[in-house]
Amino acid sequence: MLNLLSQKTSGSFCDGVSRRSFLRIGGLGLGGLTFPQLLRAESEQGRGKSQKALILVYLPGGPPHQDMFDLKMDAPAEIRGEFSPIRTNVAGIQICEHLPRMARMADKFTFVRSVVGAKDRHESFQCVTGRLNDNVPPGGWPEIGSVVSKLQFGGTAVPNYVNLSQKMQHTPYNQGRTSFLGAAHAPFMPMGSVKDDMTLNGVTIERLADRRALLESFDGFRRETDASGAMTGVDAFTGQAFDILTSSRLLKALDLSGEDPKLRARYGKGTDKVQGDAAPRLNEQFLLARRLVEAGVRVVTISYSFWDWHGSNFKIAKDNLPDFDQAITALVQDLHDRGMDKDVSVLAWGEFGRSPRINPQGGRDHWPNVSCALLAGGGMKNGQVIGSTDRLGGEAAERPVHFQEIFATMYNNLGINPNTTTVPDLTGRPHYLVDGQFQPMKEVA
Repeated sequence: MLNLLSQKTSGSFCDGVSRRSFLRIGGLGLGGLTFPQLLRAESEQGRGKSQKALILVYLPGGPPHQDMFDLKMDAPAEIRGEFSPIRTNVAGIQICEHLPRMARMADKFTFVRSVVGAKDRHESFQCVTGRLNDNVPPGGWPEIGSVVSKLQFGGTAVPNYVNLSQKMQHTPYNQGRTSFLGAAHAPFMPMGSVKDDMTLNGVTIERLADRRALLESFDGFRRETDASGAMTGVDAFTGQAFDILTSSRLLKALDLSGEDPKLRARYGKGTDKVQGDAAPRLNEQFLLARRLVEAGVRVVTISYSFWDWHGSNFKIAKDNLPDFDQAITALVQDLHDRGMDKDVSVLAWGEFGRSPRINPQGGRDHWPNVSCALLAGGGMKNGQVIGSTDRLGGEAAERPVHFQEIFATMYNNLGINPNTTTVPDLTGRPHYLVDGQFQPMKEVA
């Protein structure tokens, strides 16, 4: 929640600050630390200067790699499926016919066809931490956004890590867990049920479009605190925290009403209907993600649709793929148009792949042996395919790419050396960001 409590109450804190000026920032994930304490820590420890960012798109359920980026036209019919490949604007690369926008700008993407290291588990854990949920250290492995928050801190008007995902019915799909880095580095989560707790003097996220009400709320709060002298005696860090919460920078980033209607149409709407037991296909989340990183957020995560298609694989894919195609290509093109493609990395993937053989219900089952990932931006060398699978799409044939290699690449893109940087767990034991044998992918350097 993000509350500024301005109602009149009696009494004051021991430092003389009126209770009515108390800032509660639970939704920013500050846990036991007050925001002024965090700002003071930044000043003492030195805040990272990099403006690099990551937008991580989680596809809960496991997308079918054979029906997206790795079609197997030489395989038997029960393996091959119904879709045909189309040429892209990069010679020699073909992808699914239901991804035509992506095909027209394949030079801006990297298609990893040989992701390995997954487990048969319907959970987001590996996709957002790079780790298996086994033998975890006390407190649990941190998500990549939490690591970035711990190491680099962020801008002074926005949180470091924002998770735009709505709460999903299948609990392991959800992200935003605390870890051994503590609640101070958990993500700010403005969507779903949490958005009802995000208020600023009575202004909820649904009322952001009413700019007059928003400005009146800010102005009213400032007048009341100035008149009461509530800020008197507050040190510079508390004052900075106050400025952050009343700056409206985060709220403005979450307000799409000022965007060009043509740009919003380019991203599309998708649907707000929850898919399966996972997430809706909200295309405007991608636009929100771009606005947030533009405002200074370092890591934004999105959960998009539902990809566990044990039945009617091709019928459902015909609904999902066009929306995904529109949203992801609009995001990547938007980043290029704004000159942000060198600094902002985009990663889209699910927890595992799908079985080569189509089952009697017309679906594909879980397949942790190999899966796919889609990369863009980040100053990477894009317009290529990395890795390949065998004739049936069931095993990595050339250049297996481990989950942790992709994480090493994302950390590297963010300006963090994944092989020399450590973060301490609850016992003070340092942990490297990835295991020692995994390096950033040389192919995209």
